[in-house]
Amino acid sequence: MPYLIRWSAISLVIGALAGTASAVLLASLDWATATRESHKWLIALLPIAGFAVGLLYKYLGSSVEGGNNLLLEQIHDPRSVIPFRMTPLVLLGTFLSHLFGASAGREGTALQTGASLADQLTSPLKLTKHERRILLMAGMSGGFASVFGTPLAGAVFGFEVLAIGRLQYDAILPCFLAAVIADRVTLMWGIHHTIYRIPFAPPSSAIGVLCAIIAGIAFGLTGMMFAKATHGIAAIAKRLIAFAPLRPLLGGVIVAAAVFALGTTRYIGLGIPTIVAAFAGPVPPWDFAMKFIFTAVTLGAGFKGGEVTPLFFIGATLGNALGYILPLPLPLLAGMGFCAVFAGAANTPLASTLMAMELFGADAGLYAGIACVVSYLFSGHAGIYRSQRIAQRKHNLAH
Repeated sequence: MPYLIRWSAISLVIGALAGTASAVLLASLDWATATRESHKWLIALLPIAGFAVGLLYKYLGSSVEGGNNLLLEQIHDPRSVIPFRMTPLVLLGTFLSHLFGASAGREGTALQTGASLADQLTSPLKLTKHERRILLMAGMSGGFASVFGTPLAGAVFGFEVLAIGRLQYDAILPCFLAAVIADRVTLMWGIHHTIYRIPFAPPSSAIGVLCAIIAGIAFGLTGMMFAKATHGIAAIAKRLIAFAPLRPLLGGVIVAAAVFALGTTRYIGLGIPTIVAAFAGPVPPWDFAMKFIFTAVTLGAGFKGGEVTPLFFIGATLGNALGYILPLPLPLLAGMGFCAVFAGAANTPLASTLMAMELFGADAGLYAGIACVVSYLFSGHAGIYRSQRIAQRKHNLAH
């Protein structure tokens, strides 16, 4: 009972902080997106915005530049408290990235704000290293849950993402409480999440399960290639460009030039309209590949934001494209891809399955769950988070 009372109180504070930060993030990104779409000339300034963000992190944020990987490292090996500056820097960096047309997400920002704000409680509460690990996991759960409106998925994500093949059950209570509270706090601030509809999911059958497995293989391989491409571009940029702020400047030149050359803003920003369209009817079958390239260049060059919403875009449009060859409803395939590409890239099949059930319903969640597990198996042992550890191999054929 003392444990329950203590961590309930701490989780309440974590949830309030993470939910409020996510509300600020989501409101600012809505404004940035609307402003950019109304004034497309802003995209021409993306290289300057990238250079400015790079300078901010080089001279003010070198201690927090690790982002999500820094959070995982601190959970694995707790040392010093994460500086508060992580929160304003990542919020500003993400806002500028979206305002000027980078192809990035928002989950990374929500994880960093939730965990960094939670970590400020470490000293006042005199927490031990073990308790601080739980605190950070709860902060990550609160950030993930509140930015997507998926409290169950957020709760599990906080202790599933740390290591492949092992769940950190010592943090299960704080993660669940912080996730639920953060989600409610974000809603209390008047923020509304996008609704994705799957009107019909057929009863389970042998053909349906086989189709889910085939789709899961495609989703897993795509998630693996995305992680490798993003890390590869980042490694090349670091090797060729020593001065860090010049990397997003060059990346901004490439992305902005591509936008004006193609004559569309379809593949920058969050891409929510295209994700919604993928659930409603056919979209161009090359959409997933274009978003893949735009996002890999953006994040590999050093822009801030996250990978998850672009992965939702890639997965939903890839699932939509698979509708040409697989006999499943197109909205169902889009929903399966929405969650399963993320499951493979982040190595979080349980959180992704719960997300599918929260967003699309239990019937669709059955197919999405199969796709998420198969995607996880086929995505290799490297994902979008470099500091994620391997506690247990995915299968006995892995060396």
